[in-house]
Amino acid sequence: MASFEEVRSGIALANDKASESLGALQQAHSALEQAQGMMLRVSEGSGQADVSEANGLLAQAVGSVVEVQQSVAAAIQAAESVAARL
Repeated sequence: MASFEEVRSGIALANDKASESLGALQQAHSALEQAQGMMLRVSEGSGQADVSEANGLLAQAVGSVVEVQQSVAAAIQAAESVAARL
């Protein structure tokens, strides 16, 4: 069985990796928002259903990234809480 220090160290490493993912998710969020803005600008006035679908899917992707960011942040906080109790 791992010692408390080994567990704390493992949690810290896991949180470091999770924090790295937050940076990547932020980049993805920004890129998706830019893509969404571009799509909205170039498709303005278009009556084609698939254009509207593409815009909606990009909006959904942005929202999904936000949800993932929130989940990762919550996981980091929960892990830090565990480490603090050790």
